[in-house]
Amino acid sequence: MTEPTPASGPVSTADVVALGLAASGVKQIFAYPGDPIIELMERARVHEIDVVLARREGTAAFMAEGLAQATGRVGVCLSTLGPGSSALVNGVAAATVDRVPMLALSGQIESSREQFFTHQVIDHKLMFSPITKWAGRIEPGSAATTLRKALATATAERPGAVHLTIAGDVSAQPATDADFVPPPVDAVVRTFGVRGGDDPVRTVEAARRPVILAGIGAARAGATDALVAFTERASIPVVVAPMAKGVFPEDHDLFAGVLDMACNQVLWQLLGDADLIVTAGFDAVELIKPWSLSTPVLHVDSLSNSDQIYQAATECVGDIAAIYSWFAEEWRGEPRWSAAEVAAHRTTLRESYYAGRVSGRMNPTDVVDVVRSSFPRGTIASTDVGSHKLLVGQGWTTYAPRELLMTNGLSSMGFGLPAAIAAQYAFPDRQVVAMVGDGGFAMTATELRLAAALGLGLVVVVFVDGSLNRIELKQMVKDYPSTATRIEDTDLVQLASSMACDGVRADSVPELEKVLADARDLSRPLVVEARIDPSQYESQF
Repeated sequence: MTEPTPASGPVSTADVVALGLAASGVKQIFAYPGDPIIELMERARVHEIDVVLARREGTAAFMAEGLAQATGRVGVCLSTLGPGSSALVNGVAAATVDRVPMLALSGQIESSREQFFTHQVIDHKLMFSPITKWAGRIEPGSAATTLRKALATATAERPGAVHLTIAGDVSAQPATDADFVPPPVDAVVRTFGVRGGDDPVRTVEAARRPVILAGIGAARAGATDALVAFTERASIPVVVAPMAKGVFPEDHDLFAGVLDMACNQVLWQLLGDADLIVTAGFDAVELIKPWSLSTPVLHVDSLSNSDQIYQAATECVGDIAAIYSWFAEEWRGEPRWSAAEVAAHRTTLRESYYAGRVSGRMNPTDVVDVVRSSFPRGTIASTDVGSHKLLVGQGWTTYAPRELLMTNGLSSMGFGLPAAIAAQYAFPDRQVVAMVGDGGFAMTATELRLAAALGLGLVVVVFVDGSLNRIELKQMVKDYPSTATRIEDTDLVQLASSMACDGVRADSVPELEKVLADARDLSRPLVVEARIDPSQYESQF
């Protein structure tokens, strides 16, 4: 059992919070300051937590989410009251819908005035309750207990964001609830149960063409080894959800692609032609297209099938790794798919992925391929939201969990660069690359100055086509003009220089290859302005 954080004499409420976060393994807080949170920031600094100044509250929240995705730890962000707290909303909502553990803290006006004063006062509980798992407040008499509940709630299945309010006068007040014991967020449970009348192993053995659909629940459960072991024993192909990329190695012969990214028709056809879908922590929050399959489903997850996006007569509920290990031990059937059959599917998928390429131009898939081939296994990549994300989601080869960071629950633009900054800050010895569209980059480009100040050697590849392409394509389908979807041309090389970063422009594949060949061991960020022909997007989507 973890010993309580010692309290030598009276300690302030802010001290309890800072000590508790440090005891829970929090090393960074991404913040934008204001009067009510000065004391909390100072106590965090004293207790050796880095308080990192983002350029606005919204990107601070995305940094916290990106760090949590990359490390598996709780991401923490901090804002002041009023506009500071409301500016957190998008990133906090993203963490909840993306199933990422986050603790967001906001200052508030002094308790004595909160009930009647109106300047910059927003009811945080009303604002954050719909977009978090819980919204509470720190008080001197319950500080340690409240923080423990917040961290336990944020990390429990399914993970998400928790918001806590701390009033300006509360931070300095002595805490009467000061002994903090970190909750067991990394507890391992190797138990499971079966709901429904059918034997799940015999159900899979009875199927002639089963397919496994793995999601973020399997990644959180550390189920990769068990998943690989069973699929190899039964020879069953695996489709993964986008945020679960890497939960099944994508260079494995049984890897069958990523659902609802580019080439989505090929993947839905595979699932539709199967006679059984066996899930592995699949979360319907990632579905972009409606689930319209009639294929029977065997539900395997840490939680029961409460979403009811699909029907499942039998459910295996509990530790996903233990369930798949049990499947492997109990399997008595013959291999279900031949290597040739899976290879034929992968060939179809690959041909679909490269459809629409324009000869002699730099296509979006060219950029993904060159970036992937330029960096080693173990590279952490992030992607923003837009047409390029659908290609990155399908085409970027990922070998292990937490190596591709994306928001595909809320799917909010502006995530890619802040997430990459946080990942590089957490893992200074690993290569990190952000792949963002020019629209998402425009939202967050000023964060480059933070990355430069921190001496982060990350690479930022910007897909430049001068368009909010996903929406422009939909306007084209309706024969509408491109209204509010064109982005004015910007010299990103000059912009990078103004942010103390290096910047280069690439208009062709050879130029991009040359630029990235030397993009190792950088002492400051490198911004690559990759000018693409967007025509390929029309064939893809």
